[in-house]
Amino acid sequence: MALYKYEQFFQKIDNAEFDKAYPPAARTPWSGIYRCEGCGKEAVSTHVHPLPPQNHHQHNAGQGAIRWRLIVTDKS
Repeated sequence: MALYKYEQFFQKIDNAEFDKAYPPAARTPWSGIYRCEGCGKEAVSTHVHPLPPQNHHQHNAGQGAIRWRLIVTDKS
């Protein structure tokens, strides 16, 4: 889980981009921190570069497929 200390550096926004999940190695739509929906592992990825690949980390059967969801970005 992403943590922060100073609340004044963050702003909550309602943007549909936070609702989308992406497969491993997909092109990163927005630079930011992405969280794996199956296991909670986080990774930073920058715009246009690929999200972490399938071999970035492994899941057991109960965790399902690796899917990356944007959780923090500096774009509004």
